[in-house]
Amino acid sequence: MFHFKSMKAVTVGAIAATAVMATSVSAETALRGASLFDEEHAYTKTLREFERLVTEGYDGDVSFDISLNGELGDESDFVTFLQQGVAIDYAIMAPSNMATFAPSIPLMDMPFLFRDLEHWDTALASGVMAPLEAELLEKANIRVIGYAGGGVRNLASAEAITNIDELTGHQMRVMGAPIQAQIFAAIQAAPSAIAYNEVYNAIQTGVIAGFENEAASIQNLKFYEVAPHITLTRHAITVRPLVMSESTFSALDADLQAVVLEAGAAAGAFGRELESRQDGEKMQEMIDAGQVFVTEFEGRDALLEMVIPVQDAYAAELGASDLLEAIRAK
Repeated sequence: MFHFKSMKAVTVGAIAATAVMATSVSAETALRGASLFDEEHAYTKTLREFERLVTEGYDGDVSFDISLNGELGDESDFVTFLQQGVAIDYAIMAPSNMATFAPSIPLMDMPFLFRDLEHWDTALASGVMAPLEAELLEKANIRVIGYAGGGVRNLASAEAITNIDELTGHQMRVMGAPIQAQIFAAIQAAPSAIAYNEVYNAIQTGVIAGFENEAASIQNLKFYEVAPHITLTRHAITVRPLVMSESTFSALDADLQAVVLEAGAAAGAFGRELESRQDGEKMQEMIDAGQVFVTEFEGRDALLEMVIPVQDAYAAELGASDLLEAIRAK
């Protein structure tokens, strides 16, 4: 005979089991990433390394889901999502694309800031960027958890540019931060800010004659089809913060926060080594395939002198002159 007491025990047991299941499900932390590129790009590989390190270092349940190939828009869209704490929890970003919320942040991405790869790596590992990180956190609700990058940026154009005369008046795309346009205007080009996903068509239709970028992106997005001439200005070594929405970070438990910070720093170092190593390899692959034609820029030292007043004025305007000098001194 089935008694009420037995039925009650079964019911309570079922409820308890359901509660355990619900707790188990809710206990998993799901983090969402985004990349403009496919799985083979250094940025995506760096994000995958971040995921691996977090999974390895955290005792709880955490899952990851990355939207690739610009599925969620370009980096200006990423910034908005991160700032609002929706759709994206972590990504790798160009500092200039975060300038809308944190006006000083493009200083770390300023052309001609780093002398060479050694200077770049030393500066990023030194903590010298801390004031910029604090501004980004305060004004944009975005936390820097590591630094990737390492691609050397050069000019890419439909026609060859080999000297200052050919550079003068050159219609080229630059990233949206004002300092980018100011620097390239100082070396006599004619810069304009165009959305990254419109660059290919803009060159193809003659709206602009070229842009500037690193080898991996030129290869990955086949920009060489419309801009096969690479001029080795070496005007920037990319700084690409690995960032997380502060809304997301603050909601994590303390253990996971600690793991995220440690994994972010380690993944950033992984990404810097990977991209700086691959940069020359990818350029050579395009040369060997006959996709690009590479030339040195005559009189590059003159460009370095031309931009110093612009850099100094920009840093002074931001109240960051000491920071600029600290970076130069590393």
